Amino acid sequence: MSPGHFFAIIKIMKLSVKEIATVVGAKNEILIDAPINKIEFDSRLIQPGDLFLPLKGARDGHDFIPVAFENGALITFAEHPVDEPHLLVDDALTAFQKLAAYYLEKTQVPVVAVTGSNGKTTTKDMIAAVLSKKFKTYKTQGNHNNEIGLPYTVLAMPDDTEMLVLEMGMDHPGDIDFLSELAKPELAVITLIGEAHLEFMGSRENIAKGKMGITAGLHGELIAPADKIINPYIPENQKISRFGAGEDLYVTSLVERKEALTFTVNFLDESITLPAPGRFNADNAMLAAYVGTKYGVAPTAIKEALETVELTRNRTEWKKAANGADILSDVYNANPTAMKLILETFQAIPKNEGGRKLVVLADMLELGPRADELHMGIAESLDFNILDEIFLFGEHMGELYDTIKNMKSAKHFRDFDDMCEAVQSSLSPRDQILLKGSNSMNLASLIELLEKNKEE
Repeated sequence: MSPGHFFAIIKIMKLSVKEIATVVGAKNEILIDAPINKIEFDSRLIQPGDLFLPLKGARDGHDFIPVAFENGALITFAEHPVDEPHLLVDDALTAFQKLAAYYLEKTQVPVVAVTGSNGKTTTKDMIAAVLSKKFKTYKTQGNHNNEIGLPYTVLAMPDDTEMLVLEMGMDHPGDIDFLSELAKPELAVITLIGEAHLEFMGSRENIAKGKMGITAGLHGELIAPADKIINPYIPENQKISRFGAGEDLYVTSLVERKEALTFTVNFLDESITLPAPGRFNADNAMLAAYVGTKYGVAPTAIKEALETVELTRNRTEWKKAANGADILSDVYNANPTAMKLILETFQAIPKNEGGRKLVVLADMLELGPRADELHMGIAESLDFNILDEIFLFGEHMGELYDTIKNMKSAKHFRDFDDMCEAVQSSLSPRDQILLKGSNSMNLASLIELLEKNKEE
C-alpha cells in the first residue's frame, strides 16, 4: 500500500529525538534532543517540530525531504545520508514499526486484536463500541490493518487511551504473525476462516494457519470459531474459547428483519437488537459482547453499545433506489463464504408486498486456480423459489451462469454498461435487490446509478 493512503497526522507523546534514535538504532550521531510533535508521511502537511517519515510508494518519500524541511520539519528518517538533520536507518518502515512496538510497551495500553476472512472490521467496530462504555478506547481507523496501518494506529492513539482495538489483515503468509508480535495483544479474536486471498495463500488450510498467526504475540485468551480447520495450528497450552452451536459461546435465539436483528446469547441475560442486517452479524456482536464481559463492562452497557453502534461504511448496508426499490449493498469485497452468507440473509427477509427479489453477483477475485469451481459452488446458496431475477457479471460468473441457466432464468454479462442497463430496466419500485462482488468489479457505480436523482 502506498504512503498516499496515510496522510493523517500521527501524534507521539513524550518521545524525544534521542529516545527515538535509540529505539530505531540510528547509525549516525544525533545532535538534537527535543521532543517530537508528531510524525507525518505527507511533506505538505509537515509543521514545525515534526518528524518526517519518507516511505517508498509510487514515489520515494526521500525526494520530498527538502519540502518537509521547508515546512518546518525538525528531523527526518533517512535510509541514506541527506543534507538535512536525520536519523539514519536501514529501512524507514522498519524503524517506524520498531517505534510503534516500543510505544505500546512504554504506554502499556492493553490490545485486543481482531482478524478473520469476513467480519473483522465490523467486529472491531463493535468491540470498540462496547469497551468505550468503560474505557477510553481507540481503534483501527477504516481498514488501516497492515504493516503500515497497524503502527500508524498505535502511534495515532490519543495519549489518554486505555484500550486499543487493532484489526489485523492478511494478504500473504506470515503477515498476521508479524502484526501480532508487534502489538502483543492480551486478547485475540478470529471471526471466520474463509477463502479471502486464496490466490496468494494456496489453500484454506494455509489461510487457517495464517489467521492463527494472531497467537504469535498473544499473551492471553484466543476467541475462535468452532471450525476444526484451525485445530492443528492452536499452540499448546493456549487458552481458547470457541464459538458456534454447542461450543463455549453461541447464539440462543435470533429474529431477522430487513434492517436489524434481535438475538440472545448463552452468556448474557440481555436481548440485543442490532441495527444491522445479516445473521452473521449476530456472531460478530456476540464476540464483542464476550470481550466486554472479559473486561468487566456491565451487561446493560454492552446492550446499549451494540444497539447504537456505528459501523464502518461500505459494508452491508440498505439503500434506496431512485424509484423506491430497496438496495442491499455489500460491494466492499467478496469471497465464497461472504457471498453465501449475504445470500442467506437476503433470501430470509420477506419480500415487499407486490415486489420481487433480484440479485446482482459479480466476480470474486484473488481465488487462484479454483476460482471457476468456487464460483460454480455459489449455485448451492441460490434459492430459486425466492429469487426472481439473477444478474451475473464477470468472466468467472460465466461458470455459475452455465450451472444455473437451465434451472432459473438468469442473465450473464461481460460488459459493465450492458449489465447496468439491464438491471435498471428491470428494477421496479417494490423490489428488493442485492449487489455483491469484489470491490474492483465496480458494483458501487451501479448502486450510484440506481440511487441517482432519488432526492431530486
